[in-house]
Amino acid sequence: MKKFKNITIGGIESKVFNLVLVTILLILAVLTIATILQSNRLTAQVEETSEKQRAAVTTEVGSVMDTVVRSSMDQLMQKEAEITDSLFSDVRNQVILLGQYAATVLSSPEAFPAHSWVQPDPSLDGQTEAVVIPAEGVDLGDEAVRSRLDLAANLSDMMVDLCSVYGMDHLYIGFPEGTFLSVSDKASGWLDGDGQPISYDPTTRDWYQQAVEAGELVFTELEADGKESDQLTIECAMPVYNADGELLGVVGADLYLTSMQKAVQESDQNGGFLAVINKDGHVICSPRTEGEFKVETGAAEEDLRISGNNALAALVTEALEKKTDVQLVELEDGVWYMMGIPMKTVGWTMIAAFSEATALMPAEELSARYESIRDEGTEVYRSSIRHAQWILLGVLLVLSALLIVNAVVIGKRIVKPLNTITRRIASISEENPEFRMEDAYRTGDEVEALSESFAALSHRTVEYVQEVKRVTAEKERINSELTMAKEIQGSQLPRIFPPYPNNPHFDLYASMTPAREVGGDFYDFFLVDDDHLAMVMADVSGKGVPAALFMMIAKTLIKNRLQSGEGLANVLANVNNQLMEGNAAGMFVTAWVGVLTISTGEGVAVNAGHEHPIIRRAGGKFEMVKYRHSLSMAVLEDACFRDHRFELCPGDTLFVYTDGVMEATSKTDELMGEERVLDALNENPDADPQTLLHNVKAAIDRFVDGAEQFDDITMLALRYNGN
Repeated sequence: MKKFKNITIGGIESKVFNLVLVTILLILAVLTIATILQSNRLTAQVEETSEKQRAAVTTEVGSVMDTVVRSSMDQLMQKEAEITDSLFSDVRNQVILLGQYAATVLSSPEAFPAHSWVQPDPSLDGQTEAVVIPAEGVDLGDEAVRSRLDLAANLSDMMVDLCSVYGMDHLYIGFPEGTFLSVSDKASGWLDGDGQPISYDPTTRDWYQQAVEAGELVFTELEADGKESDQLTIECAMPVYNADGELLGVVGADLYLTSMQKAVQESDQNGGFLAVINKDGHVICSPRTEGEFKVETGAAEEDLRISGNNALAALVTEALEKKTDVQLVELEDGVWYMMGIPMKTVGWTMIAAFSEATALMPAEELSARYESIRDEGTEVYRSSIRHAQWILLGVLLVLSALLIVNAVVIGKRIVKPLNTITRRIASISEENPEFRMEDAYRTGDEVEALSESFAALSHRTVEYVQEVKRVTAEKERINSELTMAKEIQGSQLPRIFPPYPNNPHFDLYASMTPAREVGGDFYDFFLVDDDHLAMVMADVSGKGVPAALFMMIAKTLIKNRLQSGEGLANVLANVNNQLMEGNAAGMFVTAWVGVLTISTGEGVAVNAGHEHPIIRRAGGKFEMVKYRHSLSMAVLEDACFRDHRFELCPGDTLFVYTDGVMEATSKTDELMGEERVLDALNENPDADPQTLLHNVKAAIDRFVDGAEQFDDITMLALRYNGN
């Protein structure tokens, strides 16, 4: 190869250029002749093809719009129905909570003191307060009535809290004798024009009667609010019974459907709308003023399930049971895309509709625009063809003399070395893996440069494969050793449960989930003697194999010292000094160590910089026990450790853990935290220790939702049964 002023002479580039040039000249000649002879026929074909393209594009756009409408309706409806149904679900949950508490209070008059109550007062407006409203003829001075109200008033604080915390507008409870305890921020609503309390008999109200008749939680029919008629409201009520099945009262709540009503009314735009259908097939909320989805009342209400429009009736019937697919339904004013999603809490359904005419409008507009562009393009094409014909004819006459180029000779010079390279590459195998430079490739052009580059690449590839094999083997060896280390670590922790099946005084369960193959957390428990049970929950700083080795040392030292009979504080002080010896890595251990006297429930514990223990007293809830910690072990030589004495009564449960429980992290970098852990424990506080730990682990898994964890999760639970 030679270069002259940045022009390569004799290389593949020039060889290929010459060959391609000859080929192009021949093709141009043929194409020019063919173009001249067939230009008219080709123009007609272009016009015909354009028309087919217009029809295809129109059809495809219509199909795409159909798909877009169906997909969009599905996504938007699912979200809207879930939001609306959550309103009913939240109110239902709060009414159930209030009903359960009311049953407890009203069934146990001896357990709750008399609580003060008031009647409506205009000065209470704007404050969420509980007031009492009697039915006409009910004497609030009657001893039985007053006793009932004094007892029921214990519910006031909870009702006020539910209204304040959860934003509920109105909570209440009605009693069989005709009295009514109401919580809202509109006390003046219960006063007449003279400022005197009005009478209100809850036993005559639909919400009271429906709940008593059903014997369970109910939702009433939708109606306009008595005080603010432009707002739709629904009432949720639940009867309260004592253990003998006697009706104690009915609790309830008002739910204003302002947001649902606003969303439905504002939906009638851009060719679509929403409508809400109740369980009887009646339209109860819709922006439509005419047609099948017009809201009617009284005798004019139509059950859409038995409508003369069979497609609409089938859609509504299915939508009350389950989510429907998007369907085409013909109404009085045209064809509509429709789908429905049930609101299971109240048994209603939400219907979404979108006009087919609106959906197909873009396709029709595109068709008209395409036709205009086609006509303009056809004319330009005809003009260009005529102009090109003359140009091609002139180029053909000028370049015809160049057709004598020896394409065969040029082709051989290019192809021969390339064929040799191809055969050598095809012969590469496991026995002969490397491509090497040979004299046949030294052509003095780009083929030679390519061969040299490929030979160098082949050599580096062979070396790389050998290195990969070596690294893979080393990685497999390390993984094997880590697996063995994990098995050894697991074998050092007690894993047989129940650990003391013949000892009825306590139940115990523990678990550890390492964040890596091996972890730094550990737990231990063992009998110091027949009447003393030792428990250890500890966390070594760091992760992986170093932490696991340090963990084994700490576990062994603690157990040996505890079995020697020393005092607990002295045990940790001695272990601390032993761990300080040769601790060049600066690792440390946090630990909670306790010794329980089995016969009496008395215990002593030392908390060396560890998490606070959690205790549940019999019949109560799990609560965190906080007291001053001692320093972590292996931090300071000759450190002092303090004993903390505690006592477990029969039925009490102790829960200890490492920081991996509280610091489990979700995908949004939020920590599990104390409150969620306590909620998981109190989900079933009477469960046995194994179930308690499983509940906490399940709660952690749900919270992190697959997010990677960076700390071990270790837990131990002990229930003390006593003698």
